[in-house]
Amino acid sequence: MRLQPDSLAVALAGAARALAAVEAGQALPRALADVFAARSTPAGAHGAIQDIAYRSLRRQGCAQALLRELADRPPAPARLGKLLCSSLALLSEDPPAYAPHTVVDQAVSACAADRELARAKGVVNAVLRRFLREREALLAKVMQQEEARWNYPQWWIDAVRTAWPDQWQQVLEAGNQPPPLTLRVNVQRTSVDAFLERLAADGIAARRIGPAAVRLERARPVHDIPGFDQGWASVQDAAAQLAAPLLAVESGMRVLDACAAPGGKTGHLLELADVDLLALDQDGDRLGRVAQNLVRLSLSAHLRTGDARARDWWDGRVFDRILADVPCTASGIVRRHPDIRWLRRPTDSGQLARLSSEILDNLWGMLKPGGRLLLVTCSLWPEESELQAQRMVQRHGAQRLAAPGQLLPIADEQDDHDGLFYALLQKPVV
Repeated sequence: MRLQPDSLAVALAGAARALAAVEAGQALPRALADVFAARSTPAGAHGAIQDIAYRSLRRQGCAQALLRELADRPPAPARLGKLLCSSLALLSEDPPAYAPHTVVDQAVSACAADRELARAKGVVNAVLRRFLREREALLAKVMQQEEARWNYPQWWIDAVRTAWPDQWQQVLEAGNQPPPLTLRVNVQRTSVDAFLERLAADGIAARRIGPAAVRLERARPVHDIPGFDQGWASVQDAAAQLAAPLLAVESGMRVLDACAAPGGKTGHLLELADVDLLALDQDGDRLGRVAQNLVRLSLSAHLRTGDARARDWWDGRVFDRILADVPCTASGIVRRHPDIRWLRRPTDSGQLARLSSEILDNLWGMLKPGGRLLLVTCSLWPEESELQAQRMVQRHGAQRLAAPGQLLPIADEQDDHDGLFYALLQKPVV
């Protein structure tokens, strides 16, 4: 059986393959890239496959709970289970993105077109049709389970509730919403007002939400945004745009952007002042993305591949400013990366906090007396953020300067950003 390249069946099948890879431990962007690279995947289906994969992960707790109610045993192979979960995720949406009968029909077609799954098409049909018949009762039942209600692993729900007892529900809810498309205007190339006028002339609704931040009313491919390819703007969340101004860089300063990839903060620092900037990252491939971004922005920096815990890349000259966007669980950006909640484990926070401590201690020795280091994480867990900053004060006598601290991802019209943490530390003058 051959499927139409633009059919929902193709999208469901592709999403199921990607989600099976995530279940096996692969990050969603890599899983999608592998699916897109397959000869059997039509290029025109990439957008729909990605959309369904993201939708499914944001509703995975609910879909898995429904599947346990509807199936006698876990479906095998994993791809079959993910095809059913993706279909149940779509069918449980309110309002649904697709007509229910279309989802059922196309899921069965996707199953029938797959040699390994073809024998299970009757099971797929029976499970999904039963869900439609008993939809309200089944949803009411599974919503008694917190994993199904919030679509996170139970340990994650408990951790958010412990860390943020007054805001935990808002934080979890925000993580299930698609993020806005926020841009940072390159003030070296244009003004925010001029950029907004250019967008309006092209019929693109947008508004200013920060000193250089513009939010589009509706997301669109970046290359369709006027001036983007010419370096007028970059994609960067509103919270992430706070980093560079906090360092208060001035022309002539020597600046280190440690753990720099993919380079959003690197570009912002260079847009603010003519600094001597070194962008460091352990991943050479990801450092290539920094180079690409700088070329598009017509900016330049020294790029070096190296481990921020080591010193073999350092020339011995101290830095006036250091941006330390250290490794973390990324628990504050799950609305952009919904796979993170399913890939992380409860022990990851402690392990990453220890790694970050090694990085921070090493970088502190490269900071000039009176210089400033900005500790940044995109984590919600205090062990990786606030407690990390407190330990830096205890170990090194660092002085904490004014900074936002923990920004929670509580999405509303006025305050819609990722969950980031900022601590600005100044080195004592001996």
